[in-house]
Amino acid sequence: MAGPRAVALLALLALPVPAAAGGPAAAACDVPPDGRFDCGPERLLAREGCEARGCCYAPAGPGPGPPWCFFPRGYRSYRAENLTVTAGGYTARLRRVVASFLPGDVGSLRLDVGLETPTRLRITLRDPARPRYEVPLATPRVGGRAATTLYGVQVNQDPFGLVVYRQRGGQVLVNTTVAPLFFTDQFLQISTCLPSHFISGLGEHLTPLVLDTAWTRVTLWNRDMAPTVNLYGSHPFYLGMEDGGLAHGVFLLNSNAMDVLLQPSPALTWRTTGGILDFYVFLGPDPKSVVRQYLDVVGFPFMPPYWGLGFHLCRWGYSSTDITRQVVDNMTAARFPLDVQWNDMDYMDAKRDFTFNKKSFKDYPEMVRDFHRRGLRYIMIVDPGISSSGPPGTYKPYDEGLKRGVFIQNATGQPLIGKVWPGPTAFPDFTNPETHEWWHDMVKDFHNQVPFDGMWIDMNEPSNFVEGSQDGCPNNSLEQPPYVPGVFGGRLQAGTICASSQQYLSSHYNLHSLYGLTEAIASHDALLRVRGKRPFVISRSTFAGHGHYAGHWTGDVSSNWEQLYYSIPEVLLFNLFGVPLVGADICGFVGNTSEELCVRWTQLGAFYPFMRNHNDHGTRPQEPYTFSPAAQAAMRNALRLRYSLLPFLYTLFHRAHSAGETVARPLFLEFPKDPNTWAVDRQLMWGGALLITPVLEPGKTKVSGYFPAGTWYSLAGVCAPCCTAGSQVAARGACASPGQWILLPAPLDTINVHVRVGHILPLQEPAFSTTESRKKGMALVVALTLDGFARGDLFWDDGESWQTFERGDYTEILFLATHVSDGGWRGASRHGAHLDGVLLEAVTVLGVTSPPRQVLANGVLVSDFSYRSDTQVLKVPVSLPMWEQFVITWF
Repeated sequence: MAGPRAVALLALLALPVPAAAGGPAAAACDVPPDGRFDCGPERLLAREGCEARGCCYAPAGPGPGPPWCFFPRGYRSYRAENLTVTAGGYTARLRRVVASFLPGDVGSLRLDVGLETPTRLRITLRDPARPRYEVPLATPRVGGRAATTLYGVQVNQDPFGLVVYRQRGGQVLVNTTVAPLFFTDQFLQISTCLPSHFISGLGEHLTPLVLDTAWTRVTLWNRDMAPTVNLYGSHPFYLGMEDGGLAHGVFLLNSNAMDVLLQPSPALTWRTTGGILDFYVFLGPDPKSVVRQYLDVVGFPFMPPYWGLGFHLCRWGYSSTDITRQVVDNMTAARFPLDVQWNDMDYMDAKRDFTFNKKSFKDYPEMVRDFHRRGLRYIMIVDPGISSSGPPGTYKPYDEGLKRGVFIQNATGQPLIGKVWPGPTAFPDFTNPETHEWWHDMVKDFHNQVPFDGMWIDMNEPSNFVEGSQDGCPNNSLEQPPYVPGVFGGRLQAGTICASSQQYLSSHYNLHSLYGLTEAIASHDALLRVRGKRPFVISRSTFAGHGHYAGHWTGDVSSNWEQLYYSIPEVLLFNLFGVPLVGADICGFVGNTSEELCVRWTQLGAFYPFMRNHNDHGTRPQEPYTFSPAAQAAMRNALRLRYSLLPFLYTLFHRAHSAGETVARPLFLEFPKDPNTWAVDRQLMWGGALLITPVLEPGKTKVSGYFPAGTWYSLAGVCAPCCTAGSQVAARGACASPGQWILLPAPLDTINVHVRVGHILPLQEPAFSTTESRKKGMALVVALTLDGFARGDLFWDDGESWQTFERGDYTEILFLATHVSDGGWRGASRHGAHLDGVLLEAVTVLGVTSPPRQVLANGVLVSDFSYRSDTQVLKVPVSLPMWEQFVITWF
């Protein structure tokens, strides 16, 4: 912990200033290529134009690499003045000393440094003379300054720069003195060095877990785009690893179009087209703490209903209720679990929201009620674009929306009209409180007809089939800013609506990347009011804080092996972003899958937090029952394994909701001191207990996985309540054995799942839906450490009521296995409510080093236990009420 000196605040001497006219001095241009920062962000510059800016010119080779025009050492932009202490930290005035080469220069800035908590620092730069757009995210209110901190701060006076470092060890985490600050009306730029090349985050992109710092540009501007370039979400947050397993995070609270540039020195440059610079720096000191500290700012994830963790099935092409019903019947006949049936836009009348086709879906309401009677739930797609083409009085959502003024407006104050699936469409402005009321009313009216259980909100970047609007966009600086980030299409309005269109809070130029989040909030709130139960919303477009309201699926992925792999880092990154309910379309959405690919994708998809099979119309059917008997058997095994593990998964979601943890997590989150785990993104973990190693290539019957130091047990063949487990895969002695890569057998019917010693997993006998499985018997898998310890927990409630944890209407059971004085072992629990009638039927203990002579359950002799010396596995059949405390002893 830090000592009594909370922050070191120093005004350093000004750096040498190069001459501007005729180019800088040669010494100032002696900058290593990997450490050069681009002086021509908005356009390519020849030597004359570069040196006119006071910058250095050095042509380099083709392709990504060092900029030809770059800033010299000590390039001046702002000078810090009047540095003073405040109640929350420090403040200073920044004065522009050299004019910017971009228009709209802001000559005076206010710097505020907030020492918010011992591990969280907030830095803001804004124009004190006039208000600018700021992201309307509800962040924590802080009354004063932290007394002690893990960080220190230094301020360079001229040229201005900030340095944030660790009090212990002095590791520099942020250093903005490496390049000049720019702050103009439509261009803000600030750079920092990085303590290592390990940077993860800055989504949403098709990317490995670790970003490439070799001259990589990451663009944030939400776009309807099959997974390439800038994708559906914007999350300007990164987590960086440091030597020794320490970690820190940085979050820029800014929703404007943005580029983040990474370079090999290593360093990072933020460029954004508006707003203010509002940074949070999180000190960890470990990566789990960084994520939790980030979620303290943007909000902890919502708690999904239990049924939302079951298997979901959808297709664009279920063109009638008859076909949709037949799909459900086929799943039942083939003995596959199914919890939620979905429909794409096939159900709609003329592709319009809140309508259904009275011919092909004539019995639509009755179909949904039938599903409910069978213990299933139902979800349908809803797009934000509201059809505007019908005669007045024929389409209530548009008529009411027009009357109530809920639509985004064009330059003339009329609803902006674009084009999406139903043709001409208006776009609701979800930053307007009246729109939330209108949206609730539309949801309620439709729910009164069709009692759906959740909402799938799509096309909400928002997507637009014409550029800007049917009438184009005005010719102004919002549509054509002086700097355009690397968005696909080269223009801000490409694939979406005009940037200068007006919303309740600001222009779409500022609010664009928040559109999906604001719709998710409105949908979450409407569902809560209409159903009175825990909302379930899945959205394509996202922004920071999205996980507090909804989940995410990864969009229009293709049916190929590359996309299968990329789904893992995508799922892991969204867990770091605080959106744990995430998954890719199993077997792929675009194009035809193969049987082998679909089997492997189903096996991996069984370990997506959100599990849905969904594909495009006109492609090969990919419901599990459409494949060969062998493939069906493999998929069935994967689904049964997931359903067995649902109590454990649900408990992980509770921990995410209540404590800011992750559900699916990268290995480095659990093993930050092992650098070999940092870049592993072909495996994933559930919590700290399960390690999943899927096959991601065709024709493979073996797979290599990294196993961090310790003992890991295979869960092959787990079948609650009669749980079995295979042999160890790593050497005994968690502290002694190093991490290692292990080649595992992986025939087509197998996905490798291993449990880590020291953990206890609650499982439940699988059924064809969670409605049935929640009534089945439970089991425990206990993986003992060498000294005979393990622990686990179970969170249990009714599975769908609102705020059961907050209201105290839940059960939380703690399972402990400890060595007791008589030489035996003991497992115990604390009990609560909602488990009446559920029995603990089996306990499987891994790592029992010698054959037990006796096993007792609540003091009663268990005569039919079994023990295998070769695997050191003890199996104890029991019949104990889960709603009562129990003790199992063996010696």
